[in-house]
Amino acid sequence: MKQVLLVPLLTLLAACQGQVAAPPLPVWQSPEGRDSAELGVIRDLRSGEQLSPAQLLERLAAAPRVIVGEQHDNPDHHALELWLVRALAERRPSGSVLLEMLNPDQQSAVTAVQSSAAKGEMPRDLIGALRWQPGWDWSHYGPLLTWLVKQPTPLLAANLDRSEIMDIYRNQPQLQGPASTAAPVRDALLQDIRDSHCGLLPDSQLPAMLAVQQQRDRRLAERFKTAPEPALLIAGSFHARRDLGVPLHLQDLDAAQGLQVVMLAEVGRAVAPAQADFVWYTPAQPPTDYCAQMRGK
Repeated sequence: MKQVLLVPLLTLLAACQGQVAAPPLPVWQSPEGRDSAELGVIRDLRSGEQLSPAQLLERLAAAPRVIVGEQHDNPDHHALELWLVRALAERRPSGSVLLEMLNPDQQSAVTAVQSSAAKGEMPRDLIGALRWQPGWDWSHYGPLLTWLVKQPTPLLAANLDRSEIMDIYRNQPQLQGPASTAAPVRDALLQDIRDSHCGLLPDSQLPAMLAVQQQRDRRLAERFKTAPEPALLIAGSFHARRDLGVPLHLQDLDAAQGLQVVMLAEVGRAVAPAQADFVWYTPAQPPTDYCAQMRGK
């Protein structure tokens, strides 16, 4: 009887030893939505299934490309991003990590910091060494960048330089590809541009703003396509959306195979199956009336 049980027991032990335990989840930081039934829920938007963090990691680990969409001012999103990149690195070889927050003119500085860190020589002024842009709150991104630059995985810039943005704004180059140029996509993006500028943007500026938005998505997709796999891109939630953002440009570049999109969303915000593959609900930041600020009220 003992001999009969021995093989199954050894098989079970081997399977357990082969599983990598997920690191502890970060403590929630944002103050709103702490009593919501959605808090902490991870959902497969295709099947409706609720997943554990370990199940999400298992599905993402098999993907050649993963996009994580964030709300830039939510500290819980940044903490979960750090958790995700660390946990995925323990489960599969890391090909590359790409950030919307890094521009091409920072790439040489980022590479130099990674080279120094590999020798055990971390710069005292990491913000300065990375030529970090003040528009991205270092208190949010600092822990993620500090961990990433110490890894052998290439950390890659994925955005446009400011000079490129200004050229696009002036000249509005023609975008190529049926998915990203479809009328419903462009109409939805134009409406978001109007809304995000609180209706204060003159209609004459809308075509240029749309060109900048879509060329930024195209650049993110181009960098993502050529990055070593498995690749992970962290970007704002609108860039991450399957129905409006980078995934459409990956389709036009014939590079969307195996893509998985994880949307980090504050509780109470609906995420449709057309927008992402998975959603992970977090607490929310207090609401801010940006339109009132823009109007000077």
